[in-house]
This record gives sequence, structure tokens and C-alpha cells, in this order.
Amino acid sequence: MSGDLAALEADWRALEADALVTPYQAYDWVRPFVTTIGRAEEMDFRFVRIEDSQGALLALFPLVVARRLGTRFAEFIGGKHANYHMALYRPDFAEALDATAAQQLLREIGAAIGGIDALFLINQPTAWQGIANPPARLAAGQSPSRAYKLALEPGDCDGTLRRSMSKHARKKMTTKRNRFAEFGPSELVQAHSDAEIERVLDAFLAQKAARFAQLGLADPFATPAIRAFLRDGALAQAGRSPAIELYSLDLSGRSVATYVGAVQGKRFSGMATSFDLGSEAARTSPGEILLIELIKRKCRAGVTMFDLGVGEARYKTTICDDSDELVDTFVPLTAKGRAYAGYSQAKRALKRRIKASPLALKTAQRVLGLLRRRKPAEADE
Repeated sequence: MSGDLAALEADWRALEADALVTPYQAYDWVRPFVTTIGRAEEMDFRFVRIEDSQGALLALFPLVVARRLGTRFAEFIGGKHANYHMALYRPDFAEALDATAAQQLLREIGAAIGGIDALFLINQPTAWQGIANPPARLAAGQSPSRAYKLALEPGDCDGTLRRSMSKHARKKMTTKRNRFAEFGPSELVQAHSDAEIERVLDAFLAQKAARFAQLGLADPFATPAIRAFLRDGALAQAGRSPAIELYSLDLSGRSVATYVGAVQGKRFSGMATSFDLGSEAARTSPGEILLIELIKRKCRAGVTMFDLGVGEARYKTTICDDSDELVDTFVPLTAKGRAYAGYSQAKRALKRRIKASPLALKTAQRVLGLLRRRKPAEADE
């Protein structure tokens, strides 16, 4: 086990080349997260190596030790910035781990870290690249949300969208695209240079700030560390392609929509999207237009899987025809850990039931809206 990320780079990259790994456990995604958000929030990282008898690396668990409600636990790095939480596994090692072996492995990891009450492994895919994710075999239940995805057919990009989208949805999108074109020439731009990265980040963060202000919510993207993370992740390192890509849909030279995604191998994973509320073209759904153009671009580039991340949204179900089931695994190591695991499991199960019921979700959103409107009034009293 180590807390030194740089010392692991060579072994991490060697494992990653053939491992089961999501975009959010790639070294080039984890490194900028650790050095920006992790440093700013003084996170306690633990990188746990699983080796065979000859010292060969079989798996790597990138973890962070956190504390809530008096309980100290380990979880995967990335938090809400990562759509998928999973260790890196050599495929044959993952296939060899049944539920009993996975349980033993996790308990040994907890003992190696020391001084923690539990392992909380949430939003885990049940399988990756057709191979079962070992800790998911011990899942306490489904995560509150799924992750929506679309398998791409290189060489037949239009065919991919015809397969996934209904005829009505495609017709509606064509109408929006035609209306959007009336506002002027547009271009989908990927930020490569320092100047382009700064420009797209400026647009993305301004769009997010406006949106959260409209909703009456605190902007989770407002901290300097978030900007530093996205900027560092989008910069090419030592000739390697960046792990984070930034896109802007420019209308007459001005950004009207933005998209942030993580890349690993032949998979592109959406992290965040936004659009300019003040643009005259806002009513034509520029965010969806950007997404369709980006899917086509990735399809032409040979990407085979495009996911839109965790969470429910109409555009996700309109565009995607498949999803990754995500589950939560809680491994209590102490009595305190068992109590908090029970609380967390019940809380996430309730959230899942609310999201599964349109009526319950609408009611919850209405209640949250009322609470948000009351806070300014209470502050004035």
C-alpha cells in the first residue's frame, strides 16, 4: 500500500494497458484529481496493490479515507466527479474471484489500511468488458441511478443513431438543428491548446454558474480546484492524449454549449455538460445538438462505447439504448461501521425508490424547491 502516486506511475500504466479499468481510474485522470481537488481538500489517499507471490501486480485499488458522522471509511477516489467507481484488475484475476474470495480480499484491504470502520464502494458497475466486477458480487443493492450508454458502430454513425433513437426523436432533433442553423454558422471545437482550454473552461464554468444561480443552488464547480483539475486533465502529458476532453459548440464564434468527458481506450464517458441560458439559440437545445455531433465524431474516430454518465435525464434515454447497472457494496469492519453502513444503505435505497417513481421524484423536487425559496426569506428575518 502507498500514498505516493508518482511512485506507482510505471506499474499503474503497465497494469492499465491490459486491465479492466474505467476512465475514472486511469492514471491520467487520477493524477490531476489528486494534485488539485485532493490537495485542496487535504484528502488522505491510499493506493492498495494486490500482488501475486512473485510480486506481479494483479489489481490496484485507488482509495481515499474519509470521515462522516464520526465514522472513518475508505471509498474510491473521485466522488461525484467519477461516474464509475472500480478498482483496476488484471482480467484473469477478476474472473477468479468469487464472492467469498472478494469478501476476504476487501477485509484484507481494510486491515492493511488500518484504523477504518468500513469500506463503502458505491456506484460500481456490476461488470466491465463482459467480466464481473468482484466487489459487486457482494452488493447490498442497486445504486440510486444507472449510467446510460450507447454502443457505437464505427463506419455507420448515422446507423448507430437510427438504432438508438426513435423516428420521432430523430425528426425532432432535425427540426431543432435546422432552427439552430438559422442563427448563424456553428462549429464543434475540441480544446487542445492552453488558450483554447482556458476559453472553453471560462464558458463551461460561466454556464454552470448561471444555471445553479437560476436553481437557487450553490455552484459545486465554483472552487478554483475544480477548474485546476479540469485544466490539468485536459492537457496532453509527455505526448499522451489527455484523459479529459473539453468541447464547445461555437455559434458565430461564441460558445453556446459545452461538454466535458473522460477517455480511456475505446470508451468516452460524459462527465458534465452545460449551455448558455442567455443565448438566443438556447431554445433549440444546443446541448443536445453538441452531443449528437460529438457522438458522430467519436464514432468516426473508432470509439466503440459512449456513455452519458450517472443520473436520470430525458436526453439520456432519448439518445441511449442501453445502460450499466450500478451497485453499492458496504463492508463494515467495526460495530460503528456496521451502524453507518446500515444508515447509508437505507438512505441510498430510499433515494433509488424515489428516482424510480415519477410521482415521488416530482414531489421530492417540489419540496426541495420550496426549501430553497424559504432560505433567503429566513436569512432576512
